[in-house]
Amino acid sequence: MPSFDAVLDPNLVEVRNAVDNTAKEIGTRFDFKGSSAKVELKEKELTVFADSDFQIDQVMDILLAKLTKRNVDIRFMDRTAKVEKIGGDKVKQVITVKSGIDSDTAKKIQTAIKGSKLKVQASIQGDTVRVTGTKRDDLQAAMALIRTEVADAPLSFNNFRD
Repeated sequence: MPSFDAVLDPNLVEVRNAVDNTAKEIGTRFDFKGSSAKVELKEKELTVFADSDFQIDQVMDILLAKLTKRNVDIRFMDRTAKVEKIGGDKVKQVITVKSGIDSDTAKKIQTAIKGSKLKVQASIQGDTVRVTGTKRDDLQAAMALIRTEVADAPLSFNNFRD
């Protein structure tokens, strides 16, 4: 029976390369001379340090440009954390790299497929959603439907089987 998996899986190697390039550019730019601006990556968590909120925005602009240049979708970056004050006049912001489909998005995918009248079934399997059907054309239509319904997550499809 044909099937595919909908996954949310960033390329962490390219994320690390973008962070390294951002750190290199921060070191060479004149407007960051003498500041404590830096970016750190620990597993799936980015931490941006700076002297002010404005400087954090500048570092984020550089980071997002480097990610885009390396073909990493910026929708993987979850910037919902607030900018925190740390010792003195320094601030930091924690950005998590989304990996794996959360339960709300998985349920949204499942209900969209059920409501579409396509002859496919969606089942949530951990942090992926497996879609099975009898015809390849139905699966391709389901892929197109998922892309339009869940536009806020950079989903990819793998494990396509006949």
